[in-house]
Amino acid sequence: MNRELGILNFICVAVAVLFLVLAGLNAFFSAQFFTTDNLFVTVVCLVMALLFIVNPLLYLKSENRLPIPFMKREPRPQMARLAGAGTPPLLDARGRAVPPDVKAIMAGMAQKPKE
Repeated sequence: MNRELGILNFICVAVAVLFLVLAGLNAFFSAQFFTTDNLFVTVVCLVMALLFIVNPLLYLKSENRLPIPFMKREPRPQMARLAGAGTPPLLDARGRAVPPDVKAIMAGMAQKPKE
């Protein structure tokens, strides 16, 4: 599956670059750039490039590989587990994991200040 995603993303990036090159060539080789036809062709090429580049960008964002300014990055679950971060699991008397609703109740009880 990863190989298929890699091939799909490569094709999308290549097609997006192709449309950007076409928009640049249209702007560079046109005698009068500010005509309706030239502007239309340029806008269509830019929109098609945007259409094809969105998929790889969303994939990179979902994998936390795309740095987005002014946005906190959440640690990946594998990295947090390897670093030993987090609290130990809450277990009942028989050693089974406690359900999430009970965890929430226990966390609420632990946060109450004692007077």
